Amino acid sequence: MRNVTLALHETTVREARRIAAERSTSLNAMVREFLEQLTQRESRTAEARRTIADLSRESTAEVGARSWSRDELHGR
Repeated sequence: MRNVTLALHETTVREARRIAAERSTSLNAMVREFLEQLTQRESRTAEARRTIADLSRESTAEVGARSWSRDELHGR
């Protein structure tokens, strides 16, 4: 594991430590968990985008000419 130094407002640190204490954890553990969840979510999002792009390229579906206008579609 690697150490990282962060600069935060004192009020933010004070409130975050209070929340950590209420959760029976540490500020360090909360920050670590947040960053782990963030990176996992971003990785899943990137993978989903790659999958969609792959499926789009592999698709044999064809789209016909549009026979309606926006106004017709929305009944205007």
